[in-house]
Amino acid sequence: MALKLDKVSRGPHLPTLVASSLSREIAQGRLAPGAQLPTEQALAQTFGVSRNVIREAIARLRSEGRVWSQQGRGAFVSESPPQAVLTIDHEGLQQPENFRSLFELRGILEAQAAGLAAERRSAADLKAMRAAHQAMAASIYGSVAWLKADLEVHRAIAAATDNGYMLQFLSFVSERMRESILVSGNKRSSDDVAMITLGEHERILDAIERRDAEAAQAAMRAHLAGAAGRVGITVLQSPAERPTAPVRPRRATAKSAGHASLPTLAETSE
Repeated sequence: MALKLDKVSRGPHLPTLVASSLSREIAQGRLAPGAQLPTEQALAQTFGVSRNVIREAIARLRSEGRVWSQQGRGAFVSESPPQAVLTIDHEGLQQPENFRSLFELRGILEAQAAGLAAERRSAADLKAMRAAHQAMAASIYGSVAWLKADLEVHRAIAAATDNGYMLQFLSFVSERMRESILVSGNKRSSDDVAMITLGEHERILDAIERRDAEAAQAAMRAHLAGAAGRVGITVLQSPAERPTAPVRPRRATAKSAGHASLPTLAETSE
């Protein structure tokens, strides 16, 4: 059966695009169980990318259980479907209902993580959170650097729970969302939205610093609901948790391209 592979558009996360394309070929049976994938060189030529991109994409598929590799022979489609493997691809996240579902899941898990972080955080944990927040404030809103720092804020909060599974799962989910945003591309920026996002993070970090678990949970739920709302997705939130006004972040100013329009799906911050 002939494969339906095309060159991928340029972007900051080419391995994600390549892995998604190969996953689609596997799901639709054009790459059958046990079949050998084309060589790295052939895939690189087909997709119009470097061999390093292909290696990273195949490593992703291997970690998801979709393929296995044998040194000197290449990569092969797994004989059995990876039913026990959690996968979240950027294509699925372009569907509003899927993006909303992921926000709801994160609202449950990250609110709990924020509460645990408030109870268990060390001085070093708090320092890591603040450093990531400052890196966010020093970056252009919606840029790769901004999104990376945004992810690091949430990762630092998860790390402060002292729960390795919490850190692993939330890092995975947040990274998939970041990849989806990067693949979609960033089209607009907004000073107002940047300041609101930083202010929401500031509320969370202030509560964690005070060791106020309840406030930290409420602030995290408000942040995720706000992020969802900025892209037109409604996430239920109790009235008591809805902030009445944006909080300006302490010791931070946000760089921005200065356009005063609301963000698209590609621009939501976590």
